[in-house]
Amino acid sequence: MRSSAPFIPIARTSMSGPRQRNRSGLFSRASQNRLDHFTTYAIMVQMEQRPRLYTEILADHLRRHRQMALVSGPRQVGKTTTCRSISDAYLNWDNADDRRRVLRGPASLAAALQLDRLRATIPVAVLDELHKYSKCKGLLKGFFDTYGDRVHLIVTGSSRLDVFRRGGDSLMGRYLLYRMHPWSVGESLRTELPAKEIRPPAEIASADWDALWEHGGFPEPFLRRDTRFTRRWRSLRQEQLSREDLRELAHVSDLGTMETLMQLLAERSAQQLVYSSLAREIQVSVDTVKRWVDLVARLHHGFLVRPWFTNVAKALRKEPKWFQRDWSGLAGDGARAETLVACHLLKSVEGWTDLGFGDFELRYLRDKQKREVDFLVVRDRKPWFLVEVKVGETNLSPSLGYFQAQTKADHAFQVVMNLPYQEADCFRISRPVAVPAKTLLSQLL
Repeated sequence: MRSSAPFIPIARTSMSGPRQRNRSGLFSRASQNRLDHFTTYAIMVQMEQRPRLYTEILADHLRRHRQMALVSGPRQVGKTTTCRSISDAYLNWDNADDRRRVLRGPASLAAALQLDRLRATIPVAVLDELHKYSKCKGLLKGFFDTYGDRVHLIVTGSSRLDVFRRGGDSLMGRYLLYRMHPWSVGESLRTELPAKEIRPPAEIASADWDALWEHGGFPEPFLRRDTRFTRRWRSLRQEQLSREDLRELAHVSDLGTMETLMQLLAERSAQQLVYSSLAREIQVSVDTVKRWVDLVARLHHGFLVRPWFTNVAKALRKEPKWFQRDWSGLAGDGARAETLVACHLLKSVEGWTDLGFGDFELRYLRDKQKREVDFLVVRDRKPWFLVEVKVGETNLSPSLGYFQAQTKADHAFQVVMNLPYQEADCFRISRPVAVPAKTLLSQLL
């Protein structure tokens, strides 16, 4: 199903004939404007035509399930574009006219979606940015109970949709949650639904790998691949999060101090968070820092990875590690590499959980002797595989073997960013092994 919204194409600029140059040999202003226009058009076409994994996930949901699909994810991760591509109707809370229809209740929504009309197939409707409405749970419950057999509903939001999963949920049984992530190595290679968690290795194109490393995985900078645009995009996204989301959604009054905290978190991606240290630096209480970090995580600016301590001698239990969602702006190669892998692993564990393959978690390991492994993927409460991230070091970390023996994990990988791709299945080896990042990440979502 395709969106019924009208498509307004951008006129192609003819590129036939010699390019017009001025006397200095440079393109004339008119010619340069046409080139810029053509470049913009080409980028937009690429963004429209390059498919995403989540299009297939949502299409499969519409075929198989009667429940609403709740799509949550960071700002500008592609939720609206993906959902509109498979919808027949679209309402946006940020549109004043659409907001009035929502506020009038389920009957008004049904009228706006023309649900009383005879149709050959059940229509698909998208309610965008509905998380901004404080009473959205009551609205969705009433609408689904009355009109759920007449429409497939997709609800999107940049935050707070995952709170529906908590206890006492009045929407229980009425929705399935899908958490959307930026582009990854796996999604660059395949966009069809996975039959199981781990897929065969495949080699990513060099241009895609370089773009992921340099520009991150968010759709616009990843597909444009323009350094100046990426810097401007990153700055604007940070401003929207710190000024708009924190003020409008979270009602944070001390935005200046919160912005300072976000700067400190960006500098400490891939590091353990010591809340008392952060509290001293920004001069607030430890409880306030914990609450603000949790808030920034719920707004998908970053995420926390907590330690695993079951059956691990003298393991740390409290301090989580912090990771930015956008690794492209991180200064050091080590922090950028670890954050890139962390984002890939989080996308996989949340995707596998949302698709029903099991209950997956992302953890890390550290003990009081300062032995550490960057990540542990847990499947159904049992350690599955360990991941230690290195930029170029191929000598195995002793901690991998130690913690594999402690946790009984099936696999232990030292993921090396600079190693060339190998046509080999990482998951066939149970002992600790150094593997190329391009190989392991190609087998994930």
